Amino acid sequence: MHSKSAEHEKLKAMILAAGLGKRMLPLTNTVPKPLLQIHGKSLIEYHLDALQKAGITEFVINVSHLGSLIEEALGSGASRGIEIRYSREPVPLETAGGILHALPLLKAGQSANDAFLVVAGDVYTDFDFSRLMQSGCSTNAKLIMVDNPPHHPQGDFAIGADGCLESQGKLLTFSTIALYRPAFFDGLREGVVMLRELFDANLDQQTMAAEHFSGHWSDVGTPDRLEQLNRE
Repeated sequence: MHSKSAEHEKLKAMILAAGLGKRMLPLTNTVPKPLLQIHGKSLIEYHLDALQKAGITEFVINVSHLGSLIEEALGSGASRGIEIRYSREPVPLETAGGILHALPLLKAGQSANDAFLVVAGDVYTDFDFSRLMQSGCSTNAKLIMVDNPPHHPQGDFAIGADGCLESQGKLLTFSTIALYRPAFFDGLREGVVMLRELFDANLDQQTMAAEHFSGHWSDVGTPDRLEQLNRE
């Protein structure tokens, strides 16, 4: 087992779970997307188990659409030996807006600019989160990029020779897995804000690092993709 620095020991994780899940209709009329199951286990539980295996015990989950069902399913986390706190959004604030809204919970008990890990609750992956924790975050953001899936062939960003995120080159897809420091969200307006806006604004400042992950990763965005994963 690798030794963890003090930062790693205190690292918190946020799971994004507040979306409406429109592409997953009609399933998400009654079940929030993170509670949809693959082989009898919900998407969000896969994340909790993998993150706990990596040594993380403090979690923040943002909730909005059918959020009470997520809270009922997971509770305080005590039965798992973890602590879960919920960032409740009256309306879904999208990715950056949701993280900004949850910052008080993510920063509680931490040093002023300690990094925290974020992953969307609707992806399915065998990514080893300890890999990201071990590599640390010397910039304000460190993103995990994956090969472009069939439904997103255009990709998002490239990884430069210096390990920084770039707009030109071999474009890869953002996995939603990342480390951020609170400073990355300084000056961000409250309300509905996509992470893409922040990424675009910081591309020329070399404040975002990136790594490529070639393992299994799936954006479980439609009923067909969910069905396919359950068949595998």
